[in-house]
Amino acid sequence: MQKALAQNPNLLRTLLGLSFTLIFLLAYAVYGATISPSYYVYETENVSTIDADTEPTKLYDVQENETTWRWTMSADGDNLTWVNLTATELSRESTIRLTNSAGLYSHSKLGDPDAEDFACEEKCYQNSTHEGYSEDGEDVKIFSMTTTDPGRRDNGTVYAKSLGSAEEKARDIIEYFHSPSVIIVEITEKGNRTTSPNVELQTVNEDFSDIEVFSIDAGTEFLWALAAVVGCFSMILIPSFTIYFAAQAKERKAELKLQQAEDNVDSSIDSSDQAN
Repeated sequence: MQKALAQNPNLLRTLLGLSFTLIFLLAYAVYGATISPSYYVYETENVSTIDADTEPTKLYDVQENETTWRWTMSADGDNLTWVNLTATELSRESTIRLTNSAGLYSHSKLGDPDAEDFACEEKCYQNSTHEGYSEDGEDVKIFSMTTTDPGRRDNGTVYAKSLGSAEEKARDIIEYFHSPSVIIVEITEKGNRTTSPNVELQTVNEDFSDIEVFSIDAGTEFLWALAAVVGCFSMILIPSFTIYFAAQAKERKAELKLQQAEDNVDSSIDSSDQAN
């Protein structure tokens, strides 16, 4: 390549022309993608309901010497997403169970702000009953969902050719009815208990709120895209330019040495002629 650049300066102009043409073509392609109206962002409105007033039923097992408290609660199954349980004032070695015959997704790390490398979509499992355990009487929380699909919770995006089609797709994603929606909470304690623990059941229902075309600052994105493309091509062009200029400098140096050698030869010939 060094010889090619040194012997053919037109190759450099061709390389520059092609490079800048590709830069602008790629930058325009990125710019066109950023302003594409085919993506729409929809928002949901969630309604949270808390049930802390339901009275439990007491069941005492004489043989096992255990007391089981049972709460039966009805949740709104329309677009139901979250079912969260908080149990307080527990005794030592209490077992807490959250049951729904339609099945709920949960995991011990779900709802933990310090959880690392955790994605519910990958690690949450569906079961009709999820359990918690209070070893020393500490509070227990069980977080569960009716689905691991993030599009059904909070906000999301859809791809469509028109606003009407996008709204229809968004509503299809959100709309869901969880049935049966009866939630049963059971807490089993050691001994014959007379005072029940406290439980609070929070359910969250989502509903379609709004949708709009996905948009960003096209000018800023164009500049960033152009800068990225220029940077990529600079990694190719800079070594080529370095080789070219190094070859040119080497060629000029060689020509200078050759000229000096020719001048020395001419001077020697002139000196010999004068001596004779």
